[in-house]
Amino acid sequence: MPRAEGVAASQEKEKLEQLKEDTIGRAHELIKDKILELDDAELELLVAAVLRAMGYKARVTPKGPDRGVDVIASPDGLGLEEPRIKAEVKHRPKTPMGSQQVRGFLGGLRQGDRPLYVSTGGFSKDAGYEADRSNIPITLLGLDDLASLVVAHYENFDADGKVLIPLTRLYWPAD
Repeated sequence: MPRAEGVAASQEKEKLEQLKEDTIGRAHELIKDKILELDDAELELLVAAVLRAMGYKARVTPKGPDRGVDVIASPDGLGLEEPRIKAEVKHRPKTPMGSQQVRGFLGGLRQGDRPLYVSTGGFSKDAGYEADRSNIPITLLGLDDLASLVVAHYENFDADGKVLIPLTRLYWPAD
């Protein structure tokens, strides 16, 4: 193959790779938009759907004084087997959660609980420091992370989860 053809083929491959990255990025943004359209209760159901798709038995807690726990997940569904995941779900897109909210959530947990704090508004730097300093390992999940988990586990979503965020698979040539 002459050098000019090799350069042209390489440039075409780079263009296609960039187009693929742009398409994936745009799809991610559209999925985030769909998540933001959910109401508070639907977001809790989405978090439960993600956890179920990851192999846990998850349920949304009844409304009322839940001590910051909106979703409970465990391997057995009863919370008897560890890990026992307790999730706080905040749907405030323009309001990052701070250290006080993280500290308050952690205060209501017991030995063996694995805290997951989901916030569509993200977390302040102080909330990150609070999570890092905590004696109980806590996972903070913002909107980007939640959208990534939806994509990564969507194949395993149950019908209820797929109704919340209907997605279509996009195929791309392997080379």
